[in-house]
Amino acid sequence: MLLTAQTLLTGQELLRPGWVEVAGDTVRRVGAGAPPRPADHDLDTVVPGFVDTHIHGGGGADFSQATPAATAAAADLHRRHGTTTLVASLVSAGPADLLRQVAELAEQVRDGVIAGIHLEGPWLSAQRCGAHDPVLLRDPDAAEVSRVLDSGDGTIRMVTLAPERTGALAAIERVVGAGAVAAVGHTEATYAQTRTAIAAGATVGTHLFNAMRPIHHREPGPVIALLDDPRVTVELIADGVHVDAALYRHVARTVGPDRLTLITDAMAAAGAADGAYEIGPMAVDVADGVARLAGTSTIAGSTATMDRVFRFAVAHSGLPRDQALMLAVRQSSINPARALGLSSPLLATGARADLVALDAELAVTDVLHAGLWVTSPNESA
Repeated sequence: MLLTAQTLLTGQELLRPGWVEVAGDTVRRVGAGAPPRPADHDLDTVVPGFVDTHIHGGGGADFSQATPAATAAAADLHRRHGTTTLVASLVSAGPADLLRQVAELAEQVRDGVIAGIHLEGPWLSAQRCGAHDPVLLRDPDAAEVSRVLDSGDGTIRMVTLAPERTGALAAIERVVGAGAVAAVGHTEATYAQTRTAIAAGATVGTHLFNAMRPIHHREPGPVIALLDDPRVTVELIADGVHVDAALYRHVARTVGPDRLTLITDAMAAAGAADGAYEIGPMAVDVADGVARLAGTSTIAGSTATMDRVFRFAVAHSGLPRDQALMLAVRQSSINPARALGLSSPLLATGARADLVALDAELAVTDVLHAGLWVTSPNESA
């Protein structure tokens, strides 16, 4: 199959025009200019498949349900919006529930439905619990951490924890030793405590600014510690709700092209109507597309998909369009895959054939996942 694009972004360069040849589930060749033979499909703008490393659900389904049907429904919704690689995030749960969820999702990782598991809790700060049930938050007991990691059997890709909790530094070392990524988030940690966590092996900042001790001119806190260290990749929920566009621009300038990943932090209402939902055990009300814990003003994840996040980044980068497109590709595909040790989504010879076709307004028109066309958001599912 040969595809041509008026604009092709490979993740390394911008080709105008460009073409991609696909054989089975693999990219055979990529080139600039006229294709070697007539194309099977002519597309407008083509980018690598999006990689979302922090996502709780979508299409009415919550990954905390951990059933094959719920996981497939959420993954399908996000895939139709261009996310060809996703990591399922779990909110805080009790010990038995957490082990069950991890064991069941691990099977779905092995089946190829999702690329891994992200534990967002339960080892978080009660002061910065966000949409997590504070009753379920606890110190990272060494035995529990080991049981959970063993239950995942290599499928847990990231663990978010608060470094100020008792046992957190040992937990970071255990997580990293198991081949997963340790992340700092939902935390009241000081600048010094965060630096100590990074020294212990933490390399990701979970949704920077959100559920995190704010910057103070005499105590810079975790935000500045995470931004300061070149070993750290920081997440931003670029949905237009969680952070202001000016903060997105500031962080992007501060960390450069390789240390920012854009995430959705999507919950079950992504791709669905306003109404009543759940994120883990917590009730959520969604109004005007904004999810909040029922009866409160606390934001509870987002209803965004990665195509919306991509458009936000391009529109608000403050850069010329081509530069903005290239940067957004790094932030929504290349950087998150690298940060979690996932397969590179670059459009290059030998890579899995994952790509997203966009129109002039950057709306998704077509998605190719492992060499197969996926129904787009504009077609019936």
